[in-house]
Amino acid sequence: MISALIDLNRADDQGLMAQLTSQLRSLIAGGRLGKGRVLPSSRRLASDLGVSRNTVTYAFEQLAAEGYLEASHGRRPVVTVDGGEPGKATSAAGARAAKPRLSPWAAKLKQTDWPMSYQASLKPLRPGHGDSREFPNEVWARCLRRSAVRAARRELGPINRPRLRELLAHYLATSRGVRATADQILILPSAQAALTLIAAALISPGDEVWVEDPGYPGAAAAFRASGARVTGIRLDEQGMQRMPGLAAPKLIFMTPSHQHPTGRLMSLARRTEFLRSSMPGKTWIVEDDYDGEFHYDSRPVPALQGLDAHGRVFYVGTFAKAMTADIRLGYLVAPPALVSTLEIAQRHIGLIASSHIQEALAEFIADGHFLAHLRRMRRLYHARRDHLAEGLERQFGEVLSVEVPSGGIQLVARLKRGRADQAAVKRLVAAGVETRALSSLALGRPRDHGLLLGFAAWRESEISAALRTMASCF
Repeated sequence: MISALIDLNRADDQGLMAQLTSQLRSLIAGGRLGKGRVLPSSRRLASDLGVSRNTVTYAFEQLAAEGYLEASHGRRPVVTVDGGEPGKATSAAGARAAKPRLSPWAAKLKQTDWPMSYQASLKPLRPGHGDSREFPNEVWARCLRRSAVRAARRELGPINRPRLRELLAHYLATSRGVRATADQILILPSAQAALTLIAAALISPGDEVWVEDPGYPGAAAAFRASGARVTGIRLDEQGMQRMPGLAAPKLIFMTPSHQHPTGRLMSLARRTEFLRSSMPGKTWIVEDDYDGEFHYDSRPVPALQGLDAHGRVFYVGTFAKAMTADIRLGYLVAPPALVSTLEIAQRHIGLIASSHIQEALAEFIADGHFLAHLRRMRRLYHARRDHLAEGLERQFGEVLSVEVPSGGIQLVARLKRGRADQAAVKRLVAAGVETRALSSLALGRPRDHGLLLGFAAWRESEISAALRTMASCF
């Protein structure tokens, strides 16, 4: 019976129709269901499998469209493809079954844990997220509706909407000390898109790029995709170290205001040293201010970009952390000499953000909702940071050394004994606490071992429950 060859998992996110289609396709391609084989009726197979008839009918129709089956009304489907001997795939089926040859970049991506492999549902204490439950969704919905109504009257204009650029230029100048005109700002689908755009416009195969080690894996991925030789630069208490003995690279990527993942703050003296050593037009600096809106213990240090008098610093930001993760707009403040080139590249690559969302966001900012939301979130996240840090120190002081950041949405807890952060993360994830191994963020051989824990997305009661789970795991 064909039903005996099929194993459907009702808990699988793929869905029953997709599973059935895939398994029937494999049986035909592998020769288990040979050419000319008459399959059961949709009613009979549905009954044998305990699924709806529509599920089976869809699978038959999809495979008929792909050329595997001949199906006509009132007749049982017939296999039309010769898949060869069982377990072997030949001709077209063999081509489908062959392992694809990936680029070196794609092959390396499969060796990393970025993006994190457990993406299906958000669980405490996954780092990198704010609390979307606290976002003023009704206010945002009104902004979206008004933007949609105005869309019919809106002329086809610039892909980077002028009103949002003007508002962003003012906000970044007052809050982060960024020095830029509105036309230097490009609006993109995400901050990662900004890194992709920079890499495409500046990096030639073989160019040297420095990144922090440990650091943000998405940066290394973006620059490697353009053929760069990516070198990890170690950290000290001020973040990325200066490397005066090495030849200057084509580009330096850093997170000076809140180093990812350690949360360390780069001093003004260190920032000035990097600027002095970066020759205009030869070495570029990319400053990623991914969660610069959140500072708790002191006034925020102005952006590195604001100190640059020679147009060599790119400033990258995102709304995903400050608002909600599904509003994935990012932005790029580009050096004046590269704006026109980057705008052409932006269109060519297709890194274009919805004008509808851009206009809604402009209204959200102009009406004061963005700043009001930030003020509220700073208070909440500050309390949550302290709650997590105090709980970790109280319950795990003998095992973990907690580094309390002055801002941001996550913190690092280093393992005092041993280097088993990967094993610890596996145990925690299996128990329902999502964290990240610090060693997984290293470019080369890991020297740092610990846990990267998010606090912003979780209420204090949820943090306490996660700490109890951690205690059972440790």
